[in-house]
Order: sequence, then C-alpha cells, then structure tokens
Amino acid sequence: MRLTTLCSTLLALGLLSQAPLSFANNLVFCSEGSPAGFDTAQYTAATDNDAAEPIYNRLVEFERGGTAVQPGLATDWQVSDDGLKYTFHLRPGVKFHANKDFKPSRDFNADDVLFTFNRMLDKSHPFRQAYPTEFPYFISMGLDKNIAKVEKTDPLTVVFTLNKVDAAFLQNIAMAFASILSAEYAEHLLAGGKASDINQKPIGTGPFVFQRYQKDSQIRFKGNKDYWAPDRVKLDNLVFSINVDPSVRIQKLRRNECQITLHPRPADLPALKQDGQLQVMTQPGFNLGYIAYNTQHPPFDRLEVRQAMDMAVNKKAIIEAVYQDAGQAASNAMPPTQWSYDKSIKDAPFDPDKAKQLLKQAGVKEGTEITLWAMPVQRPYNPNAKLMAEMLQADWSKLGFKVRIVSYEWGEYLKRMKNGEHDIALIGWTGDNGDPDNFLTPMLSCDAAKSGENYARWCNQKFQDLITRAREVIDNDERAKLYNEALAVYDEDQPWISMAHPKMFTAMRANVEGYVINPLTNNNFATTRVK
Repeated sequence: MRLTTLCSTLLALGLLSQAPLSFANNLVFCSEGSPAGFDTAQYTAATDNDAAEPIYNRLVEFERGGTAVQPGLATDWQVSDDGLKYTFHLRPGVKFHANKDFKPSRDFNADDVLFTFNRMLDKSHPFRQAYPTEFPYFISMGLDKNIAKVEKTDPLTVVFTLNKVDAAFLQNIAMAFASILSAEYAEHLLAGGKASDINQKPIGTGPFVFQRYQKDSQIRFKGNKDYWAPDRVKLDNLVFSINVDPSVRIQKLRRNECQITLHPRPADLPALKQDGQLQVMTQPGFNLGYIAYNTQHPPFDRLEVRQAMDMAVNKKAIIEAVYQDAGQAASNAMPPTQWSYDKSIKDAPFDPDKAKQLLKQAGVKEGTEITLWAMPVQRPYNPNAKLMAEMLQADWSKLGFKVRIVSYEWGEYLKRMKNGEHDIALIGWTGDNGDPDNFLTPMLSCDAAKSGENYARWCNQKFQDLITRAREVIDNDERAKLYNEALAVYDEDQPWISMAHPKMFTAMRANVEGYVINPLTNNNFATTRVK
C-alpha cells in the first residue's frame, strides 16, 4: 500500500515519531550525488550548489523557471550612470537560521554582505586565514579583480564599486557562489576555532533550515517558519535522499519513497510518461555536454592532433546511443537557447581516414597511450558517461591510440581535473545566469585556465580580449557580435569537442504541486508541496 510505503520511508529517515505527521507537509527528493560541502563560494558543481540552495538567499535572485533577475535580500538597487557603482537597499527584518551551537542576536544587515564578499576579495581576511579555501567561480569570472570595494553607507545599504563595466554583474551575483552568509555566525566560529564549520554546519536566511547531512545517504532540512516570504514555504520537512544509480532513483519514485527525482535516463522516459501515478516535466536544455582536451598535455597541445581526434568521433552514433531522443547535436560552446549563439559554426565532417593522415603528419606514434576520464555520475548534460567513453575509446582506438578509461568518485574527479591530471575528460556545463559570458568566461578564459576550472587549460589571448570587451559593453547587439567573433576563435582552435545539448527532465509523483523546472538547475523547493 502506497501510504504504508511512504510512512515507512519517513520513519526510516527520522521524519516521523510515534505521533502522526501530515504527509502533505513532507517531501523526499531523490538526488544524484553527495555534496562536498555547503559553502557555495567554494564550489562550481551543480551537485554542491543544489544541496545548498534551500539554505540561502542572494542579494538578487532569478525568477522561478527563468533567468530574469528579481529582488532577493535586496529590495531594490540603482546603477550609476557610468555603470561602475551598484547601490543595494537591503530587506529589513530578515532572520538568520539558528542551530544548537548558535543563536543569532540580530537580523540580516549590511555587515553580512560585507563579510560574504570581502572574504572572497581579501586574501588576508581573518576568516580566510583561519579557514583557507579557494573561490573558483569568483576568481574565474574575474570578480576578484573587478570589484574595487564593497562599502556600507548605513545598516541596510551597500555599495559595490567596480573597476570596469560588467554587463553581467547582476546576473553574476544572483548565482550560488554569492549566497549571503552570517557575519555574526562567522565571528562565533572564529572565536571557537571552528571556522571550517561554515562548510558543514551552514547558517543562511533561506526557506529551509539545515538539520543534518550523512554522506552518500541523506540531507535533512526543515521548513523555515521565520522566512521573510512565509507564503513560499509549503513543507515542514525536506529530505535529499542520495542515490547515484538512476535506476534506484526511479524505483524509489515508483514506490513513493521519494516524490521528485531529476535526470531520468532517456530509456526510462516512455514508461514514466505512461505511469498514471507520475508526471514528467521537460524543457529545452540550457546546457552543453563536451569533451575537454588538456591542451597542456602532449600531444593535445597540437591543433592538428585535436582536429584529427574530432574527425574520428562518430558523434551521430554516440548521440543516438547516449542521449537517444533527448539530445541535440552541439557544434558550439553554448546552447542554441542562449542569445548570441552563432549558427554559422559547423562540425568538422566525420572522416577517420583523414584523421589518420593528420596524425601521421603530426608524428603521433601508433600505440600512444592516453587516458579518457568518464564521470561517475549522471548529469543533465551527459546521461551515460560510461557508454560515451566506451564509444570514444572504440573510435580513437581505430586511430592507433591505446585509450584507458579512468573514473573517480565525483568530488575526486572534479578535484583531479582541476589539478590537470587528465588527458581528455567528459564534462559539461549548465548555464548559471542566462548571460553568454557565463558559458565562456568560467570555462574558457585565461583566468579559469589558471584556477583549473578551465579543464582544457586553454588560454587564447585573442579569445580572452573579445570576451573581456563583450563584458564591458551594455548593448546586447554589440555584445553578440563580439561573442560570435570569440566563438569563431574557439572553433578554429578546438580545445573541446562540443557534443550535445540535452533536454531537461524531472519525474515526480502526480500529487506534487508548485515545482518548477529551473533552467539553471538549482532546486530549492520553495512553493512546492505534496497534496
């Protein structure tokens, strides 16, 4: 019986005591991986940011289901005529969460904004000294260089001064890495010698309060009854049930052991859509699955080798096998749903014979050993990395390469790629803010190559100059022209193989209401409820 199954699940998760609890106020989400932590400034992976999303707010936030910026912890803002000063007026009366070790003594104010951004800006910041960490997104987008200062003019007013115009600044600070932290909590942790707890015992202002995390098992939250927008909190309890295997997630969904899961395998979609007790939501993907060459590892530092390997990939066969009807072939460094997309860029033709000739001319020896890294998790941009790797291995073996497939636990996989240990890696990107800069700067800029977030380790100064100029222009038509020029440079130098733009799917129980697919992938379940 379905009610009994749900009751058993909630008891196992610790959501029910002997006293009955209204099932309509609880939701279990089958997520696909364990987060490394909850300090969003440290991470770029969707798994990490998704797990922290319920806890926090930003100054500005994206509308539900879209990419337009709307008020968050700032009720309104003004931009100076020269585009270099942003003045934010903060929302009064916002409460920070509490836990068993910390009870806030004041409401959110400008000091919290200053702490959040100065920790990332100032390498000598006391908290950063006590808890040394990196801020990859902040640095890869050049915000560490472009934000000149952050000042408060009164307890509820903050002014950001930039060195150069940044057309995407509001979109950037609406992203997860800019989640506002409590300065008072940071002081409490610093005084107790426990600064690193900011990553494992998070305090925010969001719609859900963090309760407990058990790696590879679950994350528990409770609804924030003091939330500044109380009508958005429909759940008493929210649980992330962590299951790496997509088939396990689907089984749990069918048994009502969870009520929502993301990224079902393409092969599972027909049956899910026919199940009367389930619903499947879909929308075009704002994403890209790609293959990154480490351009600092020979022989991939040579363009003719990258060109040859591109020509040897049977992309059509891989997309049909891996993505089935849910993937659109990619030829660009951004999806066609992104404004400034360049339709003129086309794939090189599939030509294994020409590829062999190019490799011979390049002096690449038969039997050259290379590693191909395959993600251990299912992501929106790649539903089956293992299968894709095996098909690539077969294609490149025909060129004479000895291809060894490598994989690690997801957090370790990202860490090692960032360190540049890979030869070639399967990876991808889902847009974070709706601006084209978000596809090019974090993944392909020279700053991102230095920080390791640019997994191709590719730094092309012509490309860099174009995307920098585009960020400093306000007019979108002019920006689009500059991005098209940058994409042409990318296409000429081929640091990646752009593979596919998959559709996004979410499967859920038929009695779930108020959930909206986010094209930027974050899930905070505000306004979601179970009938």
